[in-house]
Amino acid sequence: MLDGAARVEELVKEVARQEMPAIAITDHGNVFGAFEFNKQARKAGVKPIIGIEAYVAPESRFDKRRVKWAQGGEDDVSGGGAYTHMTLLAENNVGLANLFKLSSLASLEGFYYKPRMDRELLSRYAGGLIATTGCPGGEIQTRLRMGAYKEAMVAASELRDIFGRENFFLEIMDHGIEVEQRVKKDLLKLGRELGLPLLATNDLHYTKNEDSVAHEALLCVQSGSTIADPKRFKFENDQFYLKSAVQMRELFKEFPESCDNTLLIAERCDITMREGENLLPQFAVPTGESEDSWLTKLANVGLANRMGGLVPPSYQARLDYELSVMIKMGFPGYFLVVSDLCAHAREVGIRVGPGRGSAAGSLVSYALGITALDPIKHGLLFERFLNPERISMPDIDLDFDERRRSEMIAYATNKYGEDRVAQIITYSNIKSKQALKDATRVLGYPYAIGDKITKALPPTIMGKDITLAGIFDPKNDRYNEAGEFRSVYETDADAKRIVDTARGLEGLKRQWGVHAAGVILSREPLLEVIPIHRREADGAIITQFDMGACEATGLLKMDFLGLRNLSVLDDCLLNIKRNKGLDIDLSTLTLDDSRTYELLGKGETLGVFQLDGGPMRALLRQMAPDSFEDISAVIALYRPGPMGVNAHTDYADRKNRRKPVEPIHEELSEPLAEILGDTYGLIVYQEQVMAIAQKVAGFSLGRADLLRKAMGKKNKDILDKEYVNFEEGMIAGGFGKGAIAKLWDTLIPFSDYAFNRAHSAGYGLVSYWTAYLKANFPTEYMAALLTSVRDDKDKSALYLNECRRMGIKVLPPDVNESASDYTPLARDIRFGLTAIRNVGGNVVLSIVANRESKGRFASFGDFLAKVDQQVCNKKTIESLIKAGAFDSLGVSRRGLMMVYLEAIDAVSEAKRAEAIGQFDLFGSAPTEGQSKISGVELDIPTGEWDKALLLSYEREMLGLYVSDHPLLGVEHLLRAAVDMPLSQLAEDSVGHEQIVNIGGLITQIQRKVSKQGNSWAIVSIEDLEGAVDVLFFAATYQTHALNLIEDRVIVVRGRIDKREESARITALDMTIPDISGAPTGPFVITMDVTRVTPPLVDRMKEILRSHPGPREVHLKLDDGKKELVMKIDDELRVTASPSLSADLKSVLGPDCLVP
Repeated sequence: MLDGAARVEELVKEVARQEMPAIAITDHGNVFGAFEFNKQARKAGVKPIIGIEAYVAPESRFDKRRVKWAQGGEDDVSGGGAYTHMTLLAENNVGLANLFKLSSLASLEGFYYKPRMDRELLSRYAGGLIATTGCPGGEIQTRLRMGAYKEAMVAASELRDIFGRENFFLEIMDHGIEVEQRVKKDLLKLGRELGLPLLATNDLHYTKNEDSVAHEALLCVQSGSTIADPKRFKFENDQFYLKSAVQMRELFKEFPESCDNTLLIAERCDITMREGENLLPQFAVPTGESEDSWLTKLANVGLANRMGGLVPPSYQARLDYELSVMIKMGFPGYFLVVSDLCAHAREVGIRVGPGRGSAAGSLVSYALGITALDPIKHGLLFERFLNPERISMPDIDLDFDERRRSEMIAYATNKYGEDRVAQIITYSNIKSKQALKDATRVLGYPYAIGDKITKALPPTIMGKDITLAGIFDPKNDRYNEAGEFRSVYETDADAKRIVDTARGLEGLKRQWGVHAAGVILSREPLLEVIPIHRREADGAIITQFDMGACEATGLLKMDFLGLRNLSVLDDCLLNIKRNKGLDIDLSTLTLDDSRTYELLGKGETLGVFQLDGGPMRALLRQMAPDSFEDISAVIALYRPGPMGVNAHTDYADRKNRRKPVEPIHEELSEPLAEILGDTYGLIVYQEQVMAIAQKVAGFSLGRADLLRKAMGKKNKDILDKEYVNFEEGMIAGGFGKGAIAKLWDTLIPFSDYAFNRAHSAGYGLVSYWTAYLKANFPTEYMAALLTSVRDDKDKSALYLNECRRMGIKVLPPDVNESASDYTPLARDIRFGLTAIRNVGGNVVLSIVANRESKGRFASFGDFLAKVDQQVCNKKTIESLIKAGAFDSLGVSRRGLMMVYLEAIDAVSEAKRAEAIGQFDLFGSAPTEGQSKISGVELDIPTGEWDKALLLSYEREMLGLYVSDHPLLGVEHLLRAAVDMPLSQLAEDSVGHEQIVNIGGLITQIQRKVSKQGNSWAIVSIEDLEGAVDVLFFAATYQTHALNLIEDRVIVVRGRIDKREESARITALDMTIPDISGAPTGPFVITMDVTRVTPPLVDRMKEILRSHPGPREVHLKLDDGKKELVMKIDDELRVTASPSLSADLKSVLGPDCLVP
């Protein structure tokens, strides 16, 4: 990685242009590039030779130490004594398999700085391999440089004996560097004496001579250095490029046989990569059964269970058809494996998602419990999942509770064999923005110059950037958008140099990683199939081939995905059981709950799966969903493609009769009514494209799926051929030319972004479940939701504010009531103790365990007496105090801070004695379950900190404001001054470099000085829903520096920067809003007149009395026809606060307060 600057496709094309018959790849220490190299070379008509520049341990591969053969230094063993080099080439398929094994075992057994093999491994797997003495770092050359000719002879003899006389060559190179020439004389002498044939090679690291500049830059990226650094790692010259046959013959004219041998090896080497095999893992079936028969039995039993014992004929026919396709394709084992994984998850209590991707279109999957949606009921097509007319590996991705995903991988590993399961490698390319940043740094330019150039790039669209090559290619679709960038390139010499260097870096491999969810399973031990390696950091076994190569080989790739919302569902169900004593089974829920659709129609879906964002909530209000089909549709439509043609609003308007449903063509109105009826005449799903081709053109569903794929690829030649068949089919069905042309023209663009209905429905089910729980069990759901984002400060603030809106009180942590996580208590939610800074999991477990075994804590002293010594840590106790965890004991936080150190000292000695089994001889013996230490009597001062200080400590300990917020009461003033809450900055609808007005409370200021001596600052701003960093650079900072004060409310006009993971704002201007206009008029409560009952009125009075203050209270009664406003007695005047609002909302509902 970061050493080879030759792009494989360009390289093999150049080889073909020069009419060379073959080229070899010899990656350092691994065979990462072998599969792609083989594919590209064959595509170009060049024979691929697969090899490796191996690292060889100087002694045993198990001996993990540095070895010196002389006095050390550059001439001794490479890598500071860790390894030498050697070139190995696969002559045939036996050799290829051995090469892969050597590469794998070098990593699994011999890794020491590099993956190393040794003589023993080479002897075991020498068959089918051609070996050479290697580069100047090889063992033979190394010993010759040290003057150890005899030892070099012995080593060469041993290697010749290992590989065979005809398979071991003396490698000679000439790149014009001194190290190659120093031992040339002795090397040739040794070759003559041992009869080793000469082999001329050329070590290339880039394709053309002029590419050496890009290679230099790449090496600087690797080493973190700059071109100007004289000590940087670099090659000695620019000769490491693809040389022509003429150039090679000239270089080695003294040894023509060396070039002849090069051609001889090219002729000898002939390998074929394993591809298209059925390497699915073997599933153990009962005696007398085959995978085919067992799958058939399980599917039939499962469907009968799903149908309550009575399987309709249409279902049985669909099941039989699907099974026949699966058996014909050879995939029963695959479905048995996936079914077993799902069954195991449920058996051990791991929640499994209801299905994602096209798998939900399979009735077999539904019968086996792999998916939870009835595909026939929801109009899902099997052929979208598994096309009988084109054999391709099925792809079922599984969602699990994210906290237990690793358990599922462990189960698969144990069941199918550790040697048959591996994680999947990924390779990241250097993309345009990164290439520009890298080029700026390695050329030694300031960050600001690179920033200026990257800002001139056209914006990212649907996650894709234009390439640097595309910017200068008039044929590129986005060429016209890049005018500003080309102008900078043409007018700024520094920018031109940076861009030219970046173009050399773009597209090269930057690093390898591991697929976030993918796992490979194999029928055979992986060592026998593909190369693998061990990740040094954690010992994980990872493939050397990427996902595409593994699947092409025939291995099973499965995605074990962790879905946070499944964790939320499980936690919510547990909360409901604990708080309400109810057992809820999501799988038995009907999809017609009125409260759920009311919540969706109001757009109150913050925290609901897939329906969480601001624009999505606005779309829900516009759409007013009243069926599961609407939920599925909104997930499919809320994407750039459909939104680009306004399909999302068309759907909402047609559904609510604001617009008429218009047929694609009058002739098609009736034929397509059944297919497009539930989407109001719009093509929303890929399955609809397929069903239309079947209905009106007579295509089979398999053929229709091929048509759908062809439409998505936009290949004109293929589409022209398909149109002929499509037209013929429609004409045969009696349709006119106008209808045919109109339908075709409609299908082409829609098929590009039409969504997979099975995926939309599968995820729609999770959306429905989460919406159902939020609508019907709001406290329990929000507690689970807050627990799931406890490590995300911004999300926590957003959902905490949602609790306030819903009238749910989120109470500070409490030593007598809190558990580890957020806990629902009646209608309130109690903060979890683990959320407190400096309070670890073991401390929380100790507090809860002692509370349960010894009883609630009666006082602060009682708490210290009952808990274990590890809890009585000064930092821990201070954090608990500041977070408000002792408030329920009736003492002030300020008072406790004045005495806690003395109290801890008083119990510490007794705690230590208790820990070793001693206690006061004159005290009474403790009873079982009681502490041996008496409670500490303390004189705790009264009086509390002022509100601002109390809240600042609370925020310091919990990461956010809980009991109150400085912005509550003035949020309406802030809302009027800004364009959007901070939580919306991350939305896709807010673009990079968009100018916005945002505001909030300053929570942190980092003042800095640039290299040029200019002052600037990073200012953290927080509102009720989120936070953002605002950058005040030189000019803006100078203007506003004196007004940047923590805890001040400000409004900033700035430019959004979305290039990094989190959005930032560059400040252009700043104002301080007048927040003195907080509400002073009547506090208005609204309610339906039918709800006015004596018990409810008494409860309202109780709440109002508990919040005394100067504001008058009005009650607005609504009977559906008119409103009556009543003034409440002056003795019930209140102080408006979040706790008052929460108390009233918990009794009267979230809409009881008039803004």
